[in-house]
Amino acid sequence: MVRYMIALLLVKKIASLFLIVCMGIFLVRKKILNVGDSRVISAVSIHLILPCVILNAFQINFSPDVKEGLFLALAAAIIINVGLIILVKLLSRIIQLDAVEQVSVIYSNAGNLVIPIVSAVLGEEWVVYSSVFLAVQMFLIWSHGKTVLCREEKTDIKKVFLNGNMIAIYAGFIILITGLRFPGPVKDAIGSVGEMVGPLAMLVTGMLIANMDFRTLLYYKRIWYVTFLRLLFCPFVVLLFIKYSGMAAWADAGKNILLITLIACITPSASTITQMAQIYGQDADYAGAINVATTLLCIITMPIMVLLYQI
Repeated sequence: MVRYMIALLLVKKIASLFLIVCMGIFLVRKKILNVGDSRVISAVSIHLILPCVILNAFQINFSPDVKEGLFLALAAAIIINVGLIILVKLLSRIIQLDAVEQVSVIYSNAGNLVIPIVSAVLGEEWVVYSSVFLAVQMFLIWSHGKTVLCREEKTDIKKVFLNGNMIAIYAGFIILITGLRFPGPVKDAIGSVGEMVGPLAMLVTGMLIANMDFRTLLYYKRIWYVTFLRLLFCPFVVLLFIKYSGMAAWADAGKNILLITLIACITPSASTITQMAQIYGQDADYAGAINVATTLLCIITMPIMVLLYQI
């Protein structure tokens, strides 16, 4: 029964987040807010709330066990993300994936979902390991992902490394290694702001899809191929690697740390891709449709993948 507990908690957490999506839809449908207001909320989430989550996650003791766990989380994140880039590159030659489809399959919505899910399912002390995955993914999205979408030959390294969330991660590691601690009121403020990351992300998702005619999803004939790759095929490949690579033995809490990595990999396509597609002149409507389709279906696929990992 214990092995099913995490999958059950995951179902409950995703269900609660989906209720918040419905609240976002309600706000727009009742004209209390409009879709454009979601940009302001997104800006607050990206530039304030997520950095607070990251900084708060590193307020733990840098024990040998934590050190081992961070190394395992970093190694797994690098291997999996680079492996997905190579895998999708090979797949794109077979089924002709375009730029939007490629990055939508590779990059998950870990930034918005993994931290609240990990905090609810495993506890706040495990969030630090998800921050490592986010650091790797964030770097790759703004380097490889941007290059694919824009068909650029060069990457703006300055924008990659000086991203606000990356700076928060650097500061977090310094805090972790030096043992610095925030004063009580500061820690409480940062922790309270960080707790908003999941609800606000889901609220924005609801606002964005409020005016969408879901019949338009049927107009994109390839969307279900992309959804299958994002939610089932790639997660299953990651699941097999995590489960049978032997990496869990690298740290005492290796099984839970790799579970966090798996959760980060099986979330829907990254909402950041839709924003980037808008900015760089790609098919933002298609990117948004992929995000919506994968978000709606992940409530079924995510618990299944977690259950398979635990069996």
